[in-house]
Amino acid sequence: MKYKNILVTGGAGFIGFHLSKYLLGNYNDIKVIGIDNLNNYYNSLLKERRNEILKDYENYEFIKLDFSDWDSLVKNLEDKDIDLIVHLGAQAGVRHSLKNPWAYIKSNEMGTLNIFEFARRFDIEKVIYASSSSVYGGNKKVPFSEDDRVDKPISLYAATKRSNELMAHAYHHLYDIKTIGLRFFTVYGEYGRPDMAFWKFTKNILLEKPIDVYNYGNMARDFTYVSDIVDGIVNAIKKDFDYEIFNLGNDRPVELEYAISLIEKYTGKKAIKNYLPMQPGDVEKTWADLTKSKKLLEYEPKVSIEDGLKRFVDWFKENWDWIKYI
Repeated sequence: MKYKNILVTGGAGFIGFHLSKYLLGNYNDIKVIGIDNLNNYYNSLLKERRNEILKDYENYEFIKLDFSDWDSLVKNLEDKDIDLIVHLGAQAGVRHSLKNPWAYIKSNEMGTLNIFEFARRFDIEKVIYASSSSVYGGNKKVPFSEDDRVDKPISLYAATKRSNELMAHAYHHLYDIKTIGLRFFTVYGEYGRPDMAFWKFTKNILLEKPIDVYNYGNMARDFTYVSDIVDGIVNAIKKDFDYEIFNLGNDRPVELEYAISLIEKYTGKKAIKNYLPMQPGDVEKTWADLTKSKKLLEYEPKVSIEDGLKRFVDWFKENWDWIKYI
């Protein structure tokens, strides 16, 4: 691996945790510096548990800080000799952006600006950053290709993620920083986010409580298991591009009702479904065109929805003693 001191923003977050764990477990000569503000968007116990696992690795350093605070970012990181940034930290969630739009501007806009500016001022040659399938907005053409127009976001969250892509291009053009944007498609897996559907479905089904099923169940998602996402990020670390954007999905849209049926199968319980209309900012279907990612990034998702949900539900049940409180 070319890079030895890797900064992972959102280090205690879902994908940041899995990426850091992979790097630390597979490369003895790499140091990972994880930063996270450990905010209360969801129960902080989950971030603390992820962090405790990472702290078992001697080459891991965690720093609690908010990267939207420029002075704090510089003070804590200026002497760390960072040679690569993987920027995964963000205020996530489409629906929450309707309730607290300011959090998205602070974290996703100002915070990402700080990351690119930090890279410029401290001569960090490459930034890999998380974008989202949400940038495709209400596009009707599927599968979604990186060549599609993405100038009509239907949520503020999506708008901030598209803005990050444009910011990346500006910093590449002006300062020759190499940037790779990765558009994630509905990531799930162990230690995932409790605001995501699979977590909420599994928990409520086990508790025999109703689950909210939006658009009356008429939805499909390109669900992507977290280990496949990590593979894509690691390939982006290894590859040498000046400026690129890639889809990281599964190329297999799954009907929501089918996914629920799998959770029912693996939990051994029937779901009590509360059917609701489509929510503002949501879309009926996502589907990643992986033509470019497979060719240039050598990305190849391996985990089917059947295997991925089995792993997730098994983990959920094995850790039920603390998960039920989140």
